[in-house]
Amino acid sequence: MATSRRADMFTADGRPSDDDPREHGPRLGDERTALAEALRCQRLTLEMKCEGLDAEQMARRAVEPSTLSLLGLVRHLADVERGAFRETMAGQDAPRHYGSSDDRDGDFDGAIADDAVVAEAWATWRAEVDFATRFVAEAPSLDVTAGDPDNRHGTGGGDTSLREMMIGMIEEYARHMGHADILRERIDGRLGQ
Repeated sequence: MATSRRADMFTADGRPSDDDPREHGPRLGDERTALAEALRCQRLTLEMKCEGLDAEQMARRAVEPSTLSLLGLVRHLADVERGAFRETMAGQDAPRHYGSSDDRDGDFDGAIADDAVVAEAWATWRAEVDFATRFVAEAPSLDVTAGDPDNRHGTGGGDTSLREMMIGMIEEYARHMGHADILRERIDGRLGQ
């Protein structure tokens, strides 16, 4: 007889589903509200996937030869947020925190089991999320455009709108939350929700 492992889902370990911070957000809002809420929920999912883990668990790699880890995802998404909102949309000179043209995988390669590295990654990610959240809230419309002629941020090259950038960020997080599900299940058996 098959057993169900759904009891190990994140919000079921002492917290009723009604306490899921991704629920009960704004509903029936305009387009900006809907996109901002979808992105907020993806960001919260990242935090939930990493909740309660120590530095060793955060830095634990998926399987050889992959360098994928939850800590690497936090660092990677900090750089993606930075590139999308600071560099592309706001036009700031904002080089990556963790990678460079010489070390394109610095976000994952530098994700080591050290409490200070984990704390710094979260602080950096939160700062980039805060900037992006303010930028989106203060933008005059979702039709604001910015150039990405070299296609450094997955825009296809040329101009991109804030709307398109937000959709791209939602897709980026959604793709990586699948990775986070697998990583977390491998660490302690907890399944995603």
